[in-house]
Amino acid sequence: MTDYTLYIIIILVVAFLLSAIRILREYERGVIFTLGRFWKVKGPGFIIVIPLIQQMVRVDLRIIVMDVPSQDVISQDNVSVHVNAVVYFRVIDPEKAIIQVEDYYSATSQLAQTTLRSVLGQHELDEMLSERDKLNADIQRILDEQTDAWGIKVNNVEIKHVDLDDSMIRAIAKQAEAERVRRAKIIHAEGERQAANELANASEILAKQPSALQLRYLQTLTEIAGDKTNTIVFPLPMDMLETLTNNLKK
Repeated sequence: MTDYTLYIIIILVVAFLLSAIRILREYERGVIFTLGRFWKVKGPGFIIVIPLIQQMVRVDLRIIVMDVPSQDVISQDNVSVHVNAVVYFRVIDPEKAIIQVEDYYSATSQLAQTTLRSVLGQHELDEMLSERDKLNADIQRILDEQTDAWGIKVNNVEIKHVDLDDSMIRAIAKQAEAERVRRAKIIHAEGERQAANELANASEILAKQPSALQLRYLQTLTEIAGDKTNTIVFPLPMDMLETLTNNLKK
């Protein structure tokens, strides 16, 4: 064997060994197949994969942020809306994520879209706008149950936007304005009722002490006497007029 041939053999052996070396980061795992059959999950760090005999598929274990495209949803009260959301999920079982489903990202995306339409279609528009936390929890629970067989854990689901048609926006604005007017009338009526109750209580107190009414007259005159532009009309009690009339008759 010549030196040239020996060098070639050494280079081939070194290349073979280098091709067998894999470095996996802390958040990565390698699903190893030996002659097409699943063997084990390796990583992180330094691992050996025998070329031609073994194959490795890298799996990222970090949380994936997936944007769910805008979906056309018809609410339970027959209102058409456009809704989009964001899903946070991660792989917790690399073996299932690679073997049980062809593309776990695409599968999770499609399932999120159909679940979003299905869940929101069971609620009215007011619930979509005011009870997002409950809807987010319902969607997250359904997705988590469905993707568990794929080795996927859905951590959170957030509905980002609920877009309405211009005509529906105007209708909601009118409804909100009418609601504010109704509340204003109720508050005004409640104020009138409380004022009437207080006046009734005051009249009962004044009726028990007639002299208190005279003091109230004098206090009112004192308050308005400082303004010279006012014309003061001083009311006389009927009993005083009766006393003066009787004196004149005598």
